[in-house]
Amino acid sequence: MIETFAALLFAHALADFTFQTGWIAANKRRFPVLILHGAIVLATAQAATGRIDAWELLALAAVHIVIDWVKGRVAEPGLTAFLVDQGAHLLSLAALAWLRPELFSGGVWAGLTALPAIMACLAGAVLTVRAGGFAVGLLMTDYQPDDLPKGLPNGGRMIGILERALIFLLVLVGQPAGIGFLIAAKSVLRFDTASKNQHASEYVIIGTLASFAWALAMAYATLWLAAALPPIEIAGRAP
Repeated sequence: MIETFAALLFAHALADFTFQTGWIAANKRRFPVLILHGAIVLATAQAATGRIDAWELLALAAVHIVIDWVKGRVAEPGLTAFLVDQGAHLLSLAALAWLRPELFSGGVWAGLTALPAIMACLAGAVLTVRAGGFAVGLLMTDYQPDDLPKGLPNGGRMIGILERALIFLLVLVGQPAGIGFLIAAKSVLRFDTASKNQHASEYVIIGTLASFAWALAMAYATLWLAAALPPIEIAGRAP
């Protein structure tokens, strides 16, 4: 079951946060675009599980389409809608993995015992960095100050990507203490701006804490999932 869930989670991360372009996200109220997104969901699920003969994956794509359709017509855009939408998708993945735990073991990748753990780590990286960017951005919409000092184009976005990626990496390699140095470095670099503008200071603090919290939650969830899977063996055992 856990191998199937890891494969489906990886497929979901690819479909929703890698292969879903800004154009698709902005036009999913149009039925043809929603069907296109569903086709991507189906293709990534088939590729990750190594199964093109499983009708359950078609059902999963259909459920994904329904969830996105409901979100687009009922929910107001914002962080709550994003989290509820992703929670519903994760529940559908878990339900399918529970009902059909042999999906992965019956596919073409079944002999690659380390693959589910690799997919779990890759999914965790995408959800940490890419999904975290959307989540933090939606949270900060209500706190955007009018007098925020101008910086490099997309500079704040790139800083968020790098800090979440570094946190994810530090947790996975067993060096979470390094996150303290990351916080200290960002505090020093942002000190001048924060000390001169209270609005900017609070905006930076909220955004930083939200970004760090998301990254830590995703990183430790990835560790938990990977620990339940066959380990990734980089080097062969000594004779």
